[in-house]
Order: sequence, then structure tokens, then C-alpha cells
Amino acid sequence: MPFEQAKLQQSPEVVLVGLARMGDRNAFAELVRRRQPWIRNLMRRFCGNLALADDLSQEVFFTAWRAVPQLDRPSRFAAWLKRIAINVWLQHVRRKDPLRDPSELAADTAASAAATGLGMDLDRALSALAEDARLCIVLAYHESMTHEEIVELTGMPLGTVKSHIRRGSEKLREILDAYARDGAQEVSA
Repeated sequence: MPFEQAKLQQSPEVVLVGLARMGDRNAFAELVRRRQPWIRNLMRRFCGNLALADDLSQEVFFTAWRAVPQLDRPSRFAAWLKRIAINVWLQHVRRKDPLRDPSELAADTAASAAATGLGMDLDRALSALAEDARLCIVLAYHESMTHEEIVELTGMPLGTVKSHIRRGSEKLREILDAYARDGAQEVSA
């Protein structure tokens, strides 16, 4: 391992961000190496599709590379990157096929899981939610964000965020309870 790469791996994130702001590709590559698993997991939770999550993650880091010179406070890199990730997801949702209704996708997912007998894990349960509800649930529970932080990042009204979290949580509970019941019946059979 070259000396420079080893030195970058040992550097604090704020130093790497400062170097990346000045155009250092190696420093930015180290930031990507450190933050990529988090961003990929966040995107996977949003979309429920590993290939799409990888594509969206690449888009997040491409956007971040272009915008990093404008980042005023390197210490806020993680929050800034999360905002970019959410914006990339929202842009993706807006670009999606306008002829396909999200409720159809949820019904397809639930039907295929039931028809094939596959177990429904949390990711599948999340994919059964409407996109706005899934976004709010993931940000609230996976990212531990407050309602106000979600409002700020998504631009949704506070009441809508609260409603999505409440209704989405109830739907997840129903889906996972049904899954647990089905699993218990299979074991007893």
C-alpha cells in the first residue's frame, strides 16, 4: 500500500473533506470507501432493490464530488451527504414510470411473496409501503432523525411526516405480524 494511501486511511474525516474540497481525488476516494456502506444501506432501505441502491449510491457520490468544493463546514460532511442521498432518492422517485402506481408495486410485492412462499423480512415489508411513507420510516428509525429534521430534508409538512410514520409503522407491524403468524403455522405443520 502506497504511503499516501496509508496516510489517508489514518486521517480524520474532516481532513479528508478539506483535501477533497481542494480537488484531491484520493482523499475523496477514501471518503467514499468509508461512507459507501452507509449510503448503500440507506438507499437499499429506500428502494428495496440492491442493484438500484448501488446505482443511486454512485449518483450520490458523483453529486457529492461535484459539490464538495461548496461544502462550507467539513465537520458536517455526514449530514451533507445524507441530504444529497435523500435528494437523489426524491429525484429518482419523481423520474419513475408515471403510469405505475406505488400501490400496484406494493400489491405485486405482497402477492409475489405470498405466491412463492418466500419469507418476508423487514426490507420486503418496507417495500410494501408507499414511497413517501418508506422514506419517512427509514429516516425516523434507521437514521434516528426527528420529525423536524425529516421535514427540513424532505420539504414535507410536519403533519404529513407524522402521519406517514404512524401509518407506515402500523402497516409494517401488520405485515410483520402476518409473517410471524405464517412462520409459526409452517413450523407447527
